[in-house]
Amino acid sequence: MAALLAMTATAMGTQAALASPLSLHPQNPHYFLFRGKPAVLITSGEHYGAVLNLDFDYRKYLDTLAADGLNLTRTFSGAYVEPPGAFAIASNTLAPKPGRFICPWARSDQPGYAGAGNKFDLTHWDDAYFARLKDFVAYAGQRGIVVEMNLFCPMYDDSQWAISPMNAVNNINGVGKVGKNEVYDLKKNDGLLLVQEALVRKIVNELRDADNVYYEICNEPYFGGVTMEWQHHIADVITATEQGWTGHHLISQNIANVSRKIEQPHPQVSIFNFHYAHPPTTVAENFGLNKVIGLNETGFHGTADDYYRMEAWEFILAGGGLYNNLDYSFTAGHEDGTFQYPATQPGGGGVTFRQQMKVLKDFLHSLDFLKLQPAPGFIHSGLPDKAQSQVLATPGQQYAMYLKGAANALLQLDLPAGNYHVARVDVLTGQTVQSYNLQHGGGHYSLPVPANFREVAVKIVRF
Repeated sequence: MAALLAMTATAMGTQAALASPLSLHPQNPHYFLFRGKPAVLITSGEHYGAVLNLDFDYRKYLDTLAADGLNLTRTFSGAYVEPPGAFAIASNTLAPKPGRFICPWARSDQPGYAGAGNKFDLTHWDDAYFARLKDFVAYAGQRGIVVEMNLFCPMYDDSQWAISPMNAVNNINGVGKVGKNEVYDLKKNDGLLLVQEALVRKIVNELRDADNVYYEICNEPYFGGVTMEWQHHIADVITATEQGWTGHHLISQNIANVSRKIEQPHPQVSIFNFHYAHPPTTVAENFGLNKVIGLNETGFHGTADDYYRMEAWEFILAGGGLYNNLDYSFTAGHEDGTFQYPATQPGGGGVTFRQQMKVLKDFLHSLDFLKLQPAPGFIHSGLPDKAQSQVLATPGQQYAMYLKGAANALLQLDLPAGNYHVARVDVLTGQTVQSYNLQHGGGHYSLPVPANFREVAVKIVRF
């Protein structure tokens, strides 16, 4: 363990000053400030193996995201890796072929890693891995893409723990003789806490100059015995590592699948991410935290675009600041996002869907969205029983609406008197399907919804 302690001290390194990394926007912390401009992060990205899978051409992938007009990706550190066939994912980027897995820890000279090749030495870093990680982040930055660096992930079942470098059978250090549900426990981890602390410090120091990174503590910690105390400890390690720096990276915590009201949040956590969320409830019950609420993983509702597109619009128009669709069209060999995944895949994605996500991103960025707040009472009446709406507004100045299932409705809007420009936007193509100026004398304004639109986005802006 002395070697692990020495490694921890070395990883602290010389702390360089940061040049304004991604932050919460000071005018509205539900959104981001990135390189001097307000930002909403929206993407449809690969399954988190861009760095740890040596067969994955991450530059081609990042070029594709940039060409598609998207600005976020999510990647795993390599502390967790999946076996082929996990979760019925075809060509899973998180499941490298034998011999093509790279992670922060160097290989030893002893054979016997369960995933092929030599065991790992948890007291030595793999320089090739960190060169790859830093190049990935730097190239993403060149393409205007933010990287969510996910540090850890629970072992969902024994198949993942069996190939983890932290498992005692896969390293030469005599640590990690625990079950899969004790890996992320402060007291029962059999020496793994020192390894994890060292890894966090190493990654944070290696990426200290990157302005396009934030750190997620752990993917889906509500599985696999990950304790809240351990999560808070890792947040403290990130914060302590950056102490004294002129800029600090944001920290994200993955809260729950679907929804949960957050109680007693860690003070250093700035992004609260959910998976498979029910958009209105998830955002609304946590909006008062005045932090970014994100939905950073989707799936398990088929492979078609409709569900995920609607989910994205509802989440962002409810006041969310981050959306990441899990896009299975990105694989090793198809880094341009053209893989034809089978119908058995646990999610969707693809070229057409990414175009639709750009429509959403452009819609928000066409407004002064820093001044927007949820406005659930703007639609006074006229919404059909099964229809849904999400509205953001700066009352009397600008309104952004997403309507689903409201075709042929006549909505009554609580619109103050004034001159406005009204535009209806096709959420599939981004085309403005109707645009006109309105002189409104006050009171309710009647807005008809076209009969041929199952979904529609509407902007009303004072001029």
